[in-house]
Amino acid sequence: MQKPSAIRWAIIALIAVATVINYIDRNALAVMWPEIAGEIGATKEDYALLVTIFMLFYAAGQFAFGRLFDRIGTRLGFAWSIGVWSISIALHSVAGSIASFSIFRAMLGISEAGAWPGAVKANAEWFPPRERAFAQGIFNAGASIGAIISAPLIAFLFLSLGWKGTFLLIGGLGFVWVLPWLIIYRAGPDRHPWVNAAERALILDAPEETGQAAAAAYTPTLKQMMSHRQSWGIVISRFFLDPIWWLFVSWLPIYLAETFAFDIKQIGIFAWVPFVGAMFGSLFGGWLSGKLIGSGWSIDRARKWTITLGCVIMGPALLGAVLASDPTVAVLTIAGVLFGFQIAIGNIQTLPGDVFHGKSVGSLAGIGGMAAVAGTLITTWLVPVMTKVSYAPIFILVAALVPLSLAAIWFVTGRIEKVDGPVAKVVDDQA
Repeated sequence: MQKPSAIRWAIIALIAVATVINYIDRNALAVMWPEIAGEIGATKEDYALLVTIFMLFYAAGQFAFGRLFDRIGTRLGFAWSIGVWSISIALHSVAGSIASFSIFRAMLGISEAGAWPGAVKANAEWFPPRERAFAQGIFNAGASIGAIISAPLIAFLFLSLGWKGTFLLIGGLGFVWVLPWLIIYRAGPDRHPWVNAAERALILDAPEETGQAAAAAYTPTLKQMMSHRQSWGIVISRFFLDPIWWLFVSWLPIYLAETFAFDIKQIGIFAWVPFVGAMFGSLFGGWLSGKLIGSGWSIDRARKWTITLGCVIMGPALLGAVLASDPTVAVLTIAGVLFGFQIAIGNIQTLPGDVFHGKSVGSLAGIGGMAAVAGTLITTWLVPVMTKVSYAPIFILVAALVPLSLAAIWFVTGRIEKVDGPVAKVVDDQA
């Protein structure tokens, strides 16, 4: 019996590498902010403004690239996304004011957003349901590895090159990635010349995703898509849950600086630790969901109970972070938070591919990303207000979001399965 080729794993590995680069680029400003702020005379409120601008354009990019990936495909969509965001981060090297940083953060936000709907779409195209959560876990582990690497790497580069030289150097990483991507991702699994018959049969284990069945599959317009409770459950769960991740991505270096009087070198030593927990959570959550499905659990049951486990871990760990008075204890409890978060979010992010077909997955993933940004913007502006004395109030607030996200999965989404509907032909001017 022919052994399946492994092109699908090479593709998801490349996407994970792109995510590593994505997080190195977006985290650079946070790590170097104490030095940049002093040089340009900026405040904590100015940083919140830059985070807000990034997130607003990130939200727009989630929707725009979700639609773009569904139209031009995963191969070209990723090339455009990483090319533009690499130029954007390199341009940070010439910024000298909040106004110029705002422009370049906007460019970075809209272009970096493409990675998430693109990854979800590639996952739905290249992996059968039982492998999707683990593949998503590999992709999400790339985000965690990027966050692990970014703090010490940016600190090292800053000490060697200064902040302007650091931005310029990391801007070249994306262009190094594009070449192997274009070589390896030649076509979808049904036409890729390197995919053998065994791997193609494995991927097409969900026959509705490809071939003649895909042509006749339910491909709703945007309005039709949002008429289904499954779509709203996914969107609401991300609105409540994603702010937890972004709280630590955007504010962890500043939390360490303000709470423990850390300089950039000390931030580089400590700030990577929580994302080790995130990396293991990404892989474990994906593995567990796939294992449960392989043992006979339905997709609905496996996804929901894995998401629940992540939330059960996350909530108490957040409350533990409130009590942490030592930096080592603080980063270890936050590692527990991000471990649970990634167990949950990796499975939530697979849901668009579980409930819709390939031509709609990117769009729903993008809408979910927009909802995630909307929730994050609220917490972003609350941070300066709620952290004047300590970060305990904001940690308590986001802990309260965990059960709300879980309730959306259990009570709004309904059963997680392919949505049936009238066969709808997707046209260029659909809403």
